[in-house]
Amino acid sequence: MSDTISAATSSNFIRDIITDHLERGRYDKVVTRFPPEPNGYLHIGHAKSICLNFGLAKTFGGVCHLRMDDTNPTKEETEYVESIANDVRWLGFEWKGQDATTPFYASDYFQQLYDWAELLIQKGKAYVDSVSRDELRKNRGTLTEPGRESPFRSRTPDENLDLFRRMKAGEFEEGEHVLRAKIDLASPNMLMRDPPLYRILKAHHHRTGDAWCIYPMYDYAHGLSDALEGITHSICTLEFENNRELYDWCLDAVGFSEPRPHQYEFARLVLDYTVMSKRKLLLLVKDGLVDGWDDPRMPTIAGLRRRGVRPEAIRAFADMIGVAKTNSTVDIGKLEYCIREDLNAISPRAMAVLDPLEVVIDTWPDDLVESGDSIEAPWFPPELADGRTTTRRIPLGKTLYIERDDFMEDPPKDFHRLSPGQEVRLRYGFVIRCDRVVKDEDGKVIRLHVSHDAETRHGTTGSDKKKVKGTIHWVDAQAALDAEVRVYDRLFKVAAPDREDDFLSTLNPESKVVMQAKIEPALSAFGAGQHVQFERQGFFFTDPSDHKDGVRVFNKVVGLRDTWAKVKARTEVPSAVPEPVAKKAAKAPDTRPEKLSRAEIRERRFAADPALAARFEAMKRDLGMSEDEAELCAETHALADFVEAALAVYAKPQAIAKWVVNELLREVKERDLETLPLTAVAFAGLVKLVDEGQLSTTAGKTVFAELVQQGGDPEAIVARLGLAQVDDDGAIEAAADQVIASNADQVAKYRSGKTQLLGFFVGQVMKATGGRARPDKVSDIVKSKLG
Repeated sequence: MSDTISAATSSNFIRDIITDHLERGRYDKVVTRFPPEPNGYLHIGHAKSICLNFGLAKTFGGVCHLRMDDTNPTKEETEYVESIANDVRWLGFEWKGQDATTPFYASDYFQQLYDWAELLIQKGKAYVDSVSRDELRKNRGTLTEPGRESPFRSRTPDENLDLFRRMKAGEFEEGEHVLRAKIDLASPNMLMRDPPLYRILKAHHHRTGDAWCIYPMYDYAHGLSDALEGITHSICTLEFENNRELYDWCLDAVGFSEPRPHQYEFARLVLDYTVMSKRKLLLLVKDGLVDGWDDPRMPTIAGLRRRGVRPEAIRAFADMIGVAKTNSTVDIGKLEYCIREDLNAISPRAMAVLDPLEVVIDTWPDDLVESGDSIEAPWFPPELADGRTTTRRIPLGKTLYIERDDFMEDPPKDFHRLSPGQEVRLRYGFVIRCDRVVKDEDGKVIRLHVSHDAETRHGTTGSDKKKVKGTIHWVDAQAALDAEVRVYDRLFKVAAPDREDDFLSTLNPESKVVMQAKIEPALSAFGAGQHVQFERQGFFFTDPSDHKDGVRVFNKVVGLRDTWAKVKARTEVPSAVPEPVAKKAAKAPDTRPEKLSRAEIRERRFAADPALAARFEAMKRDLGMSEDEAELCAETHALADFVEAALAVYAKPQAIAKWVVNELLREVKERDLETLPLTAVAFAGLVKLVDEGQLSTTAGKTVFAELVQQGGDPEAIVARLGLAQVDDDGAIEAAADQVIASNADQVAKYRSGKTQLLGFFVGQVMKATGGRARPDKVSDIVKSKLG
């Protein structure tokens, strides 16, 4: 299993930016930061950010700061601070802070932030507003209407300074006043419409106590804290893209010059079957729907750690999913794959029966009834032994336990485990045959009587004389130990719980099943916090809190294979073009792929992903796309996200869909959308240029190719390549005159009745203008001149 750190070995656009900055001498060293708000436990999404920030610092020989952005005392607790520091350390990273064990805190800078706020007031760049919270919200305006000026915006700097100091002194109650930046109430970016910088909060702070009753807003404190610490690259997720303008404004207003921090955004981690809102996770904890922040079903780092996930797996997962510019949903199966791969190499093997069914071997020798027998078995398979030669002894006696679902009284045709008259092999043991079934008065099977073939003992000469199709695990009834096994599954039963009106209604009632199991006696030596693979069951971990002497508790980490993928495959769309086969099967009707209409294929695909189906329907219903356009634009969640982001910039669904279908889909067949340097904003800008006639379709395709290769701004590319649409009648007429004069023979043929030559003339004029003229205007002018 790879033990790499995300961003340390994988190329990504942020790494390319940093490389360019260092080569050009913009910075002489790299300083990144991970700045969580201590208002909850970190989750797997934060782990991606941690791996990225610390990984980049390591790659470029720099440092990464851990800073608690503790500007809201009403939600922050020391417990969260300690858990965050513990999680970062557990993931394998060392931070730069006040010292080796103490991180930085935004609260360290409260006095400096306050002094800068007074400076902004004195410069006329901030004012104290005294309207109510509702009025403040209404005065911000809407996406289509500018904000309205507060009656207190014209206060003098002296008035504002006096009020602000009195706010600090505690003279006012919460909500009476707020300090706002004085920027632009008509800004298209609503965050720039005089945003709040300070508010009154009469709350006890976990570090500063009651020294302050006004606290800086996150957007004000964050960038200035970065600048104070000498951060070079402030890396955050895409939801903060609009905040970048305010980030820069604060640094400018206070007077920071280059080199200074700059903000860069990447796509946050969205994992299916998961919620990662701290508010929702806190609700699960407070309502007792989970067993705390470290419940193994939770996506928190603490929960993953308690479940038995290792930091190596999380770092490998972060490396696998990479760093993208567009939000998309990641299949949770990728995380489970990384966990499985990591644990496979380090977990010893043992046998455990989770749902025991008693089996009596009637042919067991009398002289072994009391003393029993034992089998030597390796802890690791040969391919993973890696010099580990240790084995354990497995007791074997007359009475065993097998897994209840390894027996069926009336099995289907392909059932290769135990049933009446059927033979199977006991793992490391003998071949047995079921001879008799014992049931209780309710008809439930309570015991099996079997016979064994002593000459088929594993590892002896001739042991393979009987060929059986099934091998099952077991434990000796007399020697087995009792253990509590907690079988964990996905916390939610739908792929996108966040999209539901009530996400709690999608909780999986079987996400935790506690079973009273029987385990091998060799596992008595396992202390808390150890991994093991229960053969044929999955990877398990002795609970670090509850497993102790005499109390054995195992958490299921992950199964041996992706069973959810198997379920999904049942509804997966079959390939439209089946793989060729060398020979027709004997029973062709049984093996021939089912022929489906396009509508049936669509129905099955969306049945497998209801969230994607909803987006498809919304594109038809709300955006007016045709069924085919909507289907293609909703081919994946990543593509649907891209389309929606493009529509937010240029709200012409048909135009956007046309370019997605005709151009973008061709590119994403070859490369993942997330790896393209093309952004949704640039894509929408290009579509707009073509759709509004500022750029020809031909020139648009040239610009699109540039954007796919290296990204950038479409207007800048148009200017650089000289592709702007020729809309000037005089220029088009001059080109038409030249083409007509140079093709007298073709002109004569056209005028004699061969009007199909019009296309020839239009093409020649388009060629003469470098493909930049508007085709409809060219056609009209050429027709007019040819008569």
